Amino acid sequence: MSQYDVIVLGAGASGLFCAFTAAQRGRKVLVLEKSNKVGKKILMSGGGKCNFTNYFVEADNFICANRHFCKAALTRYTQWDFIAMVERYGIEYEEREHSQLFCLNSAKDILAMLLAECEQAGVEIQTRCDVESVSDLSTTADVVNYQVQYNHNGKQKKLQSSALVVATGALSIPTLGGSGFGYEVAEQFGLSLLERRAGLVPFMFSDSLKPICERLSGLALEVEVSCNKNSFIENLLFTHRGMSGPVILQISNYWAPGDEVSIDLLPGTDMSEWLLTAKQQQGKSLLKNLLSQKLAKSLVNELQQLWWPERATSPISEISDKQLLSIAERINNWQVKPSASEGYRTAEVTLGGVDTDGISSKTMEAKQQPGLYFIGEVLDVSGHLGGYNFQWAWSSGYSAGLVV
Repeated sequence: MSQYDVIVLGAGASGLFCAFTAAQRGRKVLVLEKSNKVGKKILMSGGGKCNFTNYFVEADNFICANRHFCKAALTRYTQWDFIAMVERYGIEYEEREHSQLFCLNSAKDILAMLLAECEQAGVEIQTRCDVESVSDLSTTADVVNYQVQYNHNGKQKKLQSSALVVATGALSIPTLGGSGFGYEVAEQFGLSLLERRAGLVPFMFSDSLKPICERLSGLALEVEVSCNKNSFIENLLFTHRGMSGPVILQISNYWAPGDEVSIDLLPGTDMSEWLLTAKQQQGKSLLKNLLSQKLAKSLVNELQQLWWPERATSPISEISDKQLLSIAERINNWQVKPSASEGYRTAEVTLGGVDTDGISSKTMEAKQQPGLYFIGEVLDVSGHLGGYNFQWAWSSGYSAGLVV
């Protein structure tokens, strides 16, 4: 039976990074990937341009039951370390809004870089591997040994290693290889799991907002969205199913079914003051025409049907201050209640996962299970939109790769 020093389950961002980091230390490393290709999520990310990190990375950019857990790994391997590697490979990149870094050409450049590092370090990668079972064959605390049984192209195989790294990702976007297998391994070895749900995911509506969103589908505008004491200012995009865009994906991490979400359609503008001034100075104008100076006409038409249909043909001078103030309050604080998120089908991350209380923040090793490591999205660490989830993959993969 073949013996490896390290077997990594999953050839995504964290798995590949961990693999070559370990192999560069002289370890004999095998990566097992269940799908037909490696790095599928890397290739589709950022619209095919891969938002690979961010100039500003802090623990506050991550969601975890233990808010301090990610600090050690993020310090050990920083965004500057990854940027240096990207530059060493001559990969052209650009900075976009909110200090996000994207490939100028293609996400393929990032994957090619990771695979080149793996090849140079002698990492072995097998695709189409369906892992069926993992078992601990350790005889003593000093002799750690894991056995992995899997099906490779219809053939049953068994391999052993002294370190096993779970980099299987999570439940988001199952078409790209997402699965719950890593959670099963965690439970098998007595690790706790925290409740999982879709994160960085669009909202759907089933009430009167649904047809409005359908009619506005494709319209984007910058708004401030708030929920449960968290808020973000970025673009909102109306879709046939509801609302999406960066600001909705961000706030979805803090939303739970039944919660209302507040949308400020004109952040930074006090609409009460603005409308009362407009009433004094442009009293003959229709409210719809005044608001169309600040918002898309199609959106204003929908808001009129919602909030002042009976005043559609009245000049603003004939609308009472009380009603204007009510409309202003809604523009700055539009309360909407999503019926659901789009779920794992389109979610960019899975919130929750393997409880970090059972994991070493320095090495990613399970505290009560020597030789077993968890990295990347399978852990209860989720980044905001903007390159943070990839940075967590690089940092956690590196931290484990240094010690496996």
